[in-house]
Amino acid sequence: MPDEVGLSLKEIAESNGLRQVGGRPRLGTYLAGLWGRRHFAWMLAKSQAYSQNQGSYLGQAWNILNPLINAAVYLTIFGYVLKTDRGIENYIAYLLIGIFFFQFITRAITLGSKAVVGNTGLVNSLQFPRALLPISTVLTELLTFLPATVVLLVLVPLSGEPFTWWWLALPGAIALMHVWGTGMAFLLARLVVEVRDVANLIPFIMRALMYFSGVFFSITTYAGSGLLGTALAYQPVAVYLQLARTCLMVEAEPSATLWLAALGWAVGTLVVGFLFFWRAEAKYGRG
Repeated sequence: MPDEVGLSLKEIAESNGLRQVGGRPRLGTYLAGLWGRRHFAWMLAKSQAYSQNQGSYLGQAWNILNPLINAAVYLTIFGYVLKTDRGIENYIAYLLIGIFFFQFITRAITLGSKAVVGNTGLVNSLQFPRALLPISTVLTELLTFLPATVVLLVLVPLSGEPFTWWWLALPGAIALMHVWGTGMAFLLARLVVEVRDVANLIPFIMRALMYFSGVFFSITTYAGSGLLGTALAYQPVAVYLQLARTCLMVEAEPSATLWLAALGWAVGTLVVGFLFFWRAEAKYGRG
C-alpha cells in the first residue's frame, strides 16, 4: 500500500493488472490473443460459409453457379463477339481460371473491407482481438471457394488441358492468394471504419481491376512486355490469376519470378495490413 502513494489512478490500475477497456494491447499480447482465439475465427468462418445463400432454393450451389454463369457470359461477349482470345490457345480454360479466381479475390476484398462495420453488434458486446473479423471473413470465402475449385479441376481437363505435376502446386497458389486477401482485408477494414465512403468505392475499383488484370485477355498480347505490360502483369491480382494458370495450363509456363512476386505480395501485404489494422484496435466499436 505505501508503494502506491503518489501514483496516478492509471498507474495504480496497471500495477494491479487492470487495462483500459477497448485499448490497444501490445503487439506480442495481441498476437497471443489471436492465437488463443483461433478456434473462434474458424467456427465463425464455418458458420458464415454455411449461412450463405441459405435463403435460396439452390443454396450453396450458387457458389459454383455464379462463376460458371459469369464465365458463360464473358465467353460469349469477349471470346466470340469481341475476340479477346488473341494469343491464347485454350481460351475456355484461361477464362474459367480467371473468372473463378477473380471472384474469390473480389469477394474477399469486398466483404473483408466490411468485416468490422458489418459486425458492430459483435464488436460492441464482446471483447476479443478485432483482427479475428477480417481473418474469419476471408477464411469464409476460402471455404466457399474450395468446392468451386473442385468443379474447376473437372472443367479444365474437359477443355483439353492434360494433367501435369504442376497441378500439385495449385494449393500453394491458393494459399498465397488467401494470405494476400487477408492482408487486403486488414487494410481496407480499418479504412472503412475511419471513412465509410471507401466501402462504396471498392466495387468500382474491383470492376476496373477486372479489366486490368487479364481475367479474359492476355496482358502480354494486348499491353506488350514493356513498362506498361510489366506493371499490369505484376500487380497482385494479375499475379495470382496467372499463377493459377501456370499450375493448370500447359501454355502458361511456370516462372520462379512469378512465384516470388506472389510470395512478396502475400507476405508484404499481410504484415503491413496487420500492423495498420492493429494500430487502430482502440477505435473499433466506438461507433
